[in-house]
Amino acid sequence: MSKRDYYEVLGLERGADQKEVKKAYRRLAQKYHPDRNPEDDTAAERFREISEAYEVLSDSEKRAAYDQFGHAGVDGQAGGFGGGGFGGAGAGGFSDIFGDVFGDIFGGGGGRRHPNAPARGSDLRYNLELDLEDAVTGTTVDIRVPRHVECERCDGDGAEPGSSKETCPTCAGHGQVRMQQGFFAVQQTCPTCHGSGQHIKVPCHKCNGEGRVRETRTLSVKIPAGVDTGDRIRLNGEGEAGINGGPPGDLYVQVAMKPHPIFQREGRHLQCEVPINFADAALGGELEVPTLDGRVKLKIPPETQTGKLFRLRGKGVKPVRGGAPGDLLCKVVVETPVKLNEEQKDLLRQLQESLGEGNSHSPRKTSFFDGVKKFFEDMKP
Repeated sequence: MSKRDYYEVLGLERGADQKEVKKAYRRLAQKYHPDRNPEDDTAAERFREISEAYEVLSDSEKRAAYDQFGHAGVDGQAGGFGGGGFGGAGAGGFSDIFGDVFGDIFGGGGGRRHPNAPARGSDLRYNLELDLEDAVTGTTVDIRVPRHVECERCDGDGAEPGSSKETCPTCAGHGQVRMQQGFFAVQQTCPTCHGSGQHIKVPCHKCNGEGRVRETRTLSVKIPAGVDTGDRIRLNGEGEAGINGGPPGDLYVQVAMKPHPIFQREGRHLQCEVPINFADAALGGELEVPTLDGRVKLKIPPETQTGKLFRLRGKGVKPVRGGAPGDLLCKVVVETPVKLNEEQKDLLRQLQESLGEGNSHSPRKTSFFDGVKKFFEDMKP
């Protein structure tokens, strides 16, 4: 199958300069990148074609050969595979065989990745602590995220404007060098270009040749109602800048709930403790308890014991993924009075005497000590 003209692939005129080549490639690579077109074979093939065209037209030597001889002048060079023999650096021989095999085994996708091929930027994570009220109702927060962005001075190229890159003289543009002794060979990253395959004569003074600079950006993040600890909010394209024109990564905002002074959250349900005095617990009464919507009346029946749970339906949290709101579980805690005056102490003594030693007023106490008595009796030989 014949290949399309590389200039046509990138939508360029033959006299286009390197800046135009790079700009066209970046635009098309971001559009057809496999990360943005999962399971789309057509986009994957288009991306391969675009990358191959860029590899040739962005290299002055390869471009000159292509302009003079067409595809015949660069066949065997595009895609990072040389045409030399068994021992040549970057040849499609011994080292490439091992690169293909280990690439397949460890997820390389069948072959070496060219050092100048575009690479997607890294994803970032931001840990965001939210108040319960904001998580329940939803809110918008501003966050400051440090990340690498494309250098504006050199447009991510790494070279000072007015200068250019050249093929690395050490590795001949392959990004790797090989040392051979007898039958055994060791291949390693080129120490001159650090694997890029290109050498920058005059590095950009703003990014020092990296093509990216560190920047802290303020982002506005919309928090949907009902989020909980462990939920993640994805911001597409807000991660690290891509390399060689690759698309940027994503930013994941990881949600965690701050401790609340009143409520504890368990999924869509809320819990809280309600302290009452023992007179209200014994005689019954009515209390005001807090909810996220305001205060509501809670009726306490007579003879309520500490630890009893009262359920207020629909007073919990509406889940972020939909469904009915949860409930508020109010746990009653009977509180022992403190700082009593003498009159109050006398009244308690009278109550204590009136209760006597009978079992009818304290059934749990009686049951407990009956159990203790049986326990020790069973231990006797």
